[in-house]
Amino acid sequence: MGLFSRKREPIFLKESSNAELQLEKLKEIEPLLNTEGQAIIKQDIKYLEYGIAGEKNIAFELKNSHMPMYILHDIYIEDGDLSAQIDYIVFTKKICFVIECKNLYGDIEINNRGEFIRTTEFYGKKKKEGIYSPITQNQRHLELMKKIRVDNKGNIFTKFMTDRYFEDIYKSIVVLANPKTVLNAKFAKKETKEKVIRADQLVKYIKDIYENSKATAYSEEGLMEWAQSFLNLHKEVVKDYTEKYNKYRINNSKSEIDNEVKNTSSNTIINVEETEIFKELKMYRLNKSREENIKPYFIYNDNQLKDLILKMPKNKEELQLVAGFGEKKANKYGDDILKIVGKFH
Repeated sequence: MGLFSRKREPIFLKESSNAELQLEKLKEIEPLLNTEGQAIIKQDIKYLEYGIAGEKNIAFELKNSHMPMYILHDIYIEDGDLSAQIDYIVFTKKICFVIECKNLYGDIEINNRGEFIRTTEFYGKKKKEGIYSPITQNQRHLELMKKIRVDNKGNIFTKFMTDRYFEDIYKSIVVLANPKTVLNAKFAKKETKEKVIRADQLVKYIKDIYENSKATAYSEEGLMEWAQSFLNLHKEVVKDYTEKYNKYRINNSKSEIDNEVKNTSSNTIINVEETEIFKELKMYRLNKSREENIKPYFIYNDNQLKDLILKMPKNKEELQLVAGFGEKKANKYGDDILKIVGKFH
């Protein structure tokens, strides 16, 4: 009797998400902000609601799959200075599916270089822009999972076998959760196309991959232990989601408000990626990664870069309060980073 003929339902070992808490916090402080702050937070709320809606679409598909599996939602794992926030990890008896959820709007094209290009239309005018590849993002998650899995093995042989067969057992999927998204992947390579699907295709995709897998199936107990091993790695991240909006609070001192009026337009929305400090820190990351022959995100990823800008550390102790910066990384790159940040204090 095959796995999918068993009458067992999917089980969420972790279903909660920090995004719901974050949304609640943002809505609480929205009325307390000035005009500029409200414009910024409204945009953040909109994007957050998009993401939550997309993840709920995936949860709906998984819950109604009527397939035996264990599911982890919104998992944060760390290993040294590396970290990953994973939308969903789905464990079947043969295959672990690592899911990156994208509730993208507009028309999405994937070209023959694997680049993602979004086309949107406003008032009859079309705009094309490149977006960060969710395939690359999810591959980084798998690389960290692989590293942890290999490092936890007890001897050279089991480490080798885990490394050798990891890609056969752990599969990356990017799920487009917005039903209105138009996907054009006709020029994409086959291996790229196979990693991007729509939410309504998810259950069939999982079932097909499972049935075609030649991997040895886990027992019921083994499957539970497998899923639990990754749940045990999860760390709850304590974060102040409102800190970035403090300067827009209407109870600021009169001098602070006057400075805001003089220096900024109430209709301006500042994109951190367009700031000089972001560009300079990103260029440092690129140059350093080339110098050390490593991937740039091993130094810090974009989310960590943004947190770095948000906290603007003045010394190595404060730098260690930035997401992804432990003592080792702070000592290795701290002097260079603090020198760059210091120019913008």
